Amino acid sequence: MSLLSSTRYKFSFRPAYGSDKMLIEFITGAEREEFLPDFLDALKSFNPKLESTLDLWMNDEIQVNVNSDLGNFSLSKDIWGFAFAWADENQQCVKKISDLLAHDHRFEAVDHLDKV
Repeated sequence: MSLLSSTRYKFSFRPAYGSDKMLIEFITGAEREEFLPDFLDALKSFNPKLESTLDLWMNDEIQVNVNSDLGNFSLSKDIWGFAFAWADENQQCVKKISDLLAHDHRFEAVDHLDKV
């Protein structure tokens, strides 16, 4: 395995549990300090702007709401390295984010069935 592939953030574009809405699940790397800056940088062509950040201390999680040229979306990240991006009312936005990440050298798309 090359150094590049071992340091990339792996993600899956998949349906949310019990739903027909799609989301992006970050499988590896979201626990790294540089994850959020790298994620936003990968989307820079669509001008992402942080609208609000919620500290969900009960779940040891933060939720970031983002406005962009793609539309509004949310990203949640917890202290265990789980992270998800979604836009229930704008599924095209989630698909475009997934496409952008898949073409960024820092990210790698994997099938959600192959993640373990």
